[in-house]
Amino acid sequence: MNEMAKPCGGASRRQFLAGIVAAGVSLSPAGALAGVIEERVRRLRFVNVRIGEAIDITYWHGGRYIPEALSQISFLLRDTLSGEIKPIDPRLVDLMYGVRRMLRSDAPYAVISGYRTPRTNRLLARRKRGVATNSLHMEGMAVDLLLPGKTLRSVAETARTFRCGGVGYYPRSNFVHLDIGPVRTWTARV
Repeated sequence: MNEMAKPCGGASRRQFLAGIVAAGVSLSPAGALAGVIEERVRRLRFVNVRIGEAIDITYWHGGRYIPEALSQISFLLRDTLSGEIKPIDPRLVDLMYGVRRMLRSDAPYAVISGYRTPRTNRLLARRKRGVATNSLHMEGMAVDLLLPGKTLRSVAETARTFRCGGVGYYPRSNFVHLDIGPVRTWTARV
């Protein structure tokens, strides 16, 4: 197993993958997103700008999520301060895939923030305005990102069309927040 596939935070590799499979089996894309991502193969590229790591990975093939690929995505989107990993919800990965596909981009997502431990989230909330104390980042259900070659506005507007969760547009901070919680949208002034 390569280093990128190793889960941390006390769970065994088997427990970590079992959690991803359990989440992935019962989840399917909703509404408009389902019509966009019905391909046999789904592939994404990511660069975590905080730690400089990148992956180019097929996470769905033949009608199934690939547990090892979801594990690698979760590793890349780990809490960069603590190194802790939480499985990233496959619906969030599908949303990112759908947005990138609708924008006809092959660029890697530049990820600013994925999973955050409660401790990291509290630290950020004390330092910055606009960080939710009950953030979905702590559940592996949110990501802050940008898509090189596409405007933040186009990424946010495209994500909003799917109505799969929250979409926050942060033009001053230069990122878009995507989550798979309740459907809502906002534009931040911070």
